[in-house]
Amino acid sequence: QLQLVESGGGLVQPGGSLRLSCAASGFTLDSYSIGWFRQAPGKEREGISSISSSGRSTNYADSVKGRFTISRDNAKNTVYLQMNDLKSEDTAVYYCAARRLWGTAWSAAGVYDHWGQGTQVTVSS
Repeated sequence: QLQLVESGGGLVQPGGSLRLSCAASGFTLDSYSIGWFRQAPGKEREGISSISSSGRSTNYADSVKGRFTISRDNAKNTVYLQMNDLKSEDTAVYYCAARRLWGTAWSAAGVYDHWGQGTQVTVSS
């Protein structure tokens, strides 16, 4: 059974940091590109970052560029999202997703085949 599980979310003050993890079971991530998405109440799911299977190529949404860093450790079958200088507008449920191919439309949810259940990130003072 293919499964992705996010962890590392929680409550943090503005300006703080969190590190999210996306762990795979039932398949190995080394042949998959991974995307991170988030969805706030009443808003559409937003693609915020992606990484190629090798880790050599990455993408970031303008809203998180310079603050968030995506990385992967294929030996641990895990992808990470380091989030620094968090703002209240970063509050959302964060999801990771996997697809076989690397290419265009990285921020479109429909191109990903496997999804986790999400982890809540709340940025508040």
